[in-house]
Amino acid sequence: MKTDFQTLKELHEYYAVNNRCGLRKVATQPVYEITPPTSGIVFIGEAPGKNEDLQGKPFVGAAGKFLNQLLESIGFTREDVYVSNTVKYRPPENREPTDEEKNSCRVWLNAELMFIKPKILIPLGRHAFERFVPGAKISASHGQPFEHPSGIPVFAMYHPAVALYNPNLRDVLKEDFGKLKNYLDNGGELMKNEKADNSVFSNKTKTDINDILSM
Repeated sequence: MKTDFQTLKELHEYYAVNNRCGLRKVATQPVYEITPPTSGIVFIGEAPGKNEDLQGKPFVGAAGKFLNQLLESIGFTREDVYVSNTVKYRPPENREPTDEEKNSCRVWLNAELMFIKPKILIPLGRHAFERFVPGAKISASHGQPFEHPSGIPVFAMYHPAVALYNPNLRDVLKEDFGKLKNYLDNGGELMKNEKADNSVFSNKTKTDINDILSM
């Protein structure tokens, strides 16, 4: 994996050429941000949608607007955080990305995170969450922090798009962002108190862990 980049823009331009994702043949362009977060907070979604595909930036559609509102509710703006996706290209008709498509962008995401060196990872939805906490379910884990072998905490969150289709989850997301604020305000102390199931990593070797997130 190539990691000797001077800027995120340089990193993304390299992997936009050097990747094997089949979606690049049907998408308008890759979708990514180029400015590291001042807060060290990184959100990771599923895949770009129509608006993201057209603009080349993540979370600029309806889900992105709701994410902005959620961030503002806990004292942050989009400029304070970094937002990415497990897949860098829009799947046709906004379908869910396949395992092959996620795997084809895996090195790209790893390199991206290695460059940023996040203080906390917040996967949005099951595709991103399962990427970092294999075997766990987002429905049972949202609003909770998890330890990760890399040493970077993972805070599970529903994808903001679910609130667009299920209004009942809008309040759940607001509540979970409140829990995130408490977690951040307490410097991660909640992790020690939460009974998060980390057994999914119990059989992981060092090589496996580096494959999950080279850090």
